[in-house]
Amino acid sequence: MGYLQEIGAWTHREVARRRETRPFAGALHEEGRVRVIAEIKRASPSEGPIAPSADAADVARHYEAGGAAAISVLTSPKDFAGSLLDLARVRAVTDLPLLCKDFFVDPYQVGEARAHGADAILVLLALVDDSLAADLIQAAEDHQMDVLCEVHNEAELARALALGCPLIGVNARNLATLTVEPILQRTLLSSVPKGFIAVAESGVTNRADLDAAGKAGASAALVGTAIMRNPELLVELTRP
Repeated sequence: MGYLQEIGAWTHREVARRRETRPFAGALHEEGRVRVIAEIKRASPSEGPIAPSADAADVARHYEAGGAAAISVLTSPKDFAGSLLDLARVRAVTDLPLLCKDFFVDPYQVGEARAHGADAILVLLALVDDSLAADLIQAAEDHQMDVLCEVHNEAELARALALGCPLIGVNARNLATLTVEPILQRTLLSSVPKGFIAVAESGVTNRADLDAAGKAGASAALVGTAIMRNPELLVELTRP
């Protein structure tokens, strides 16, 4: 085999390896247990600075050691102090499935997220119409990525189901007031049909909140602020 054939064969193998994604959806379902998606979040509009000096790679190592099923990385620099470089740094230190959490408004961003190591993206249905949501979902599928469709009310839940989103995130935060509405969240979680994976977003600050989300139908919960402020809480949330 000549050099060109040798380097070509190696490159094919390397590209095939890099194309492989971790099973984000598959990591969230375990009978009788609510899995935790641990989020790296330095700041937010509702909370302001949370952990502004946090090193994304160090936090990711702690999350993996603490039993997280997957990691969410906020990559928006505006109001959240995140970046795609955070995503790449996290990918370099863990094999856990990674969710890129950002404000996706263009399929181009999906390719960016994948190139920086994401296995899944979040589509915020309050931000995009059904046509754009479908384009984002298709772009993710083209990159062999999972999609978490985020909803806040019955109308958005109906849209998510119509779009065929297998992963539905129910966010307890009211986007107009930035307050948390756990009762509405649990009502919506209980409305997610069988065959879909429901994820509780926002509002989980302790084990009781996690268990309540599970009783309402959540297979997983995305937890950020609480464990960024109190890293030891993760062990309490992930214990059997």
